[in-house]
Amino acid sequence: MSTITTTEQTTPTGTWTLDRTHSSVAYSVRHSGVSLFRGGLTDFEAALEDGRLEGSAGVASITVQDENLEGHLLSPDFFDAERFPRVSFASTVVRRDGDEVTVDGELEIRGVKQPVTLTGSIAGPVTGPAGDRLGLHLETRIDRTAFGMAWNMELPGGGSILENEVTLTADLELAKAEA
Repeated sequence: MSTITTTEQTTPTGTWTLDRTHSSVAYSVRHSGVSLFRGGLTDFEAALEDGRLEGSAGVASITVQDENLEGHLLSPDFFDAERFPRVSFASTVVRRDGDEVTVDGELEIRGVKQPVTLTGSIAGPVTGPAGDRLGLHLETRIDRTAFGMAWNMELPGGGSILENEVTLTADLELAKAEA
């Protein structure tokens, strides 16, 4: 006779705030069908409070290696930063199973809200010299056109310069807030 046990655990309670120095928010999208174009956002915030994860980022903080491309990404073709200066996420359910975590929630880009599921890993909490810490690595894939980012260009040999699927990644270190 064998017994199967699950390792499901609860998400840490209390308020956990972002340690921005040890955190990052990034994206990647296939470009020209041959490479992954990567970038990030540097102005972001996140918090985990009693099992609810929320975060947002200022789109003007997008990082790319070309200021002309940065201008295009901030234009109405993509983020439309003037009208929609922030992207945001709010969870509805956070599930932990050992070191794995699944977060269901709603992502808002350009004023469009879509349900998403983020998956990844959770580390901690651990106690150290800087207090209690918790780490989250989360990832999801979205269709950028569902958020109104439909700009594209045809390649001379066929196909599009940008894929519609974009991978979003967040690596968050959170510190337990003092009671």
